[in-house]
Amino acid sequence: MARKQSTRRTVAITILAWFIGLLMFFPILWTAVAAFKSESDAYTLPQNMLSTPWTLENFGIVQERSDYFRYVFNTVIIAVLSTLLGLLFAVPAAWSMAFAPRTTPSSTISGWGWLAIVFSCGLIAAGVLYANGWHPQNAVVGFLLLLLCIVPPTAWVWTRATTDTLLWMLSTKMMPPAGALIAIYLMFNRNGLIFKDWGWINLSEYNLIDSFWGMVPLAMLLNLPIIIWMLYTYFKEIPVEILEAARMDGASLWNEIVRVLTPMALPGIASTCLLNLILAWNEAFWSLNLTNKYAAPLSFFISEYSSPEGQFWAKLSAASLMAIVPILIVGWFSQKQLVRGLTFGAVK
Repeated sequence: MARKQSTRRTVAITILAWFIGLLMFFPILWTAVAAFKSESDAYTLPQNMLSTPWTLENFGIVQERSDYFRYVFNTVIIAVLSTLLGLLFAVPAAWSMAFAPRTTPSSTISGWGWLAIVFSCGLIAAGVLYANGWHPQNAVVGFLLLLLCIVPPTAWVWTRATTDTLLWMLSTKMMPPAGALIAIYLMFNRNGLIFKDWGWINLSEYNLIDSFWGMVPLAMLLNLPIIIWMLYTYFKEIPVEILEAARMDGASLWNEIVRVLTPMALPGIASTCLLNLILAWNEAFWSLNLTNKYAAPLSFFISEYSSPEGQFWAKLSAASLMAIVPILIVGWFSQKQLVRGLTFGAVK
């Protein structure tokens, strides 16, 4: 009897899993079918999914209108370089949090004390801005006021325990991207927060908008909390005694990280890279707001087929399919490595 109940449960879970999977796959299927239909037939889907003719015309029009391979190149550059740059910062950060954690705060100032410091600095900065009509003439003054608002919260994070720091890092992913759009746009733009005439150096002719110099670090910073969290989880599964033995054998910090820690955590690092690659590939909000031509990725390529004249469903579906196929192929061939990395340390 127990075996019969177990079989029923397995069948029920299997059916439910297939139903959820098909439900999630249906929009992709609809997009794929619409890409091979004419504009008039795409409007009437899914009733005529099998009765109307199929065509490759949309893909030819999309390639003729937009340089698809240039957008692919831009996306690959942003995704790959941001992933590698993220690892450069995340591996040492995750190592320090996993093997040299701070268990207690290093400051005796209470949380209310830090709140008072941060609030007071904000009031001072606001008072100086108000006295200058909210437009300080000297760029150095504006920079100092910015530091006045940034340094206290940074000092608070620096003095917290490791668990608090990790939680704070992850909390930055919970903020809506639109909340930081104006500040980041001004930082990227000429005559913004950074690219202006500072007196001793004139940066007013430079900006980071629509450039790899801006998009690669931005994509890295957007996903850096997730990279550190994942690597921290993988590193925690490695026995600290192995690293201690390496130190006793005379290994330096660099050799400890590169020759001992990295090979042991390679499945976790690989899965982290794959996940970050997917997140950077699919990033749309910042791409649509900070690029328009030279560094525009595939998300901008898709948006070109949504115009005030109307929605070109067939061409939009073809562009969407062309944008997701490369990352789907990468995910398909790397799914074994991705699953292995995500379950790394789950079974002992």
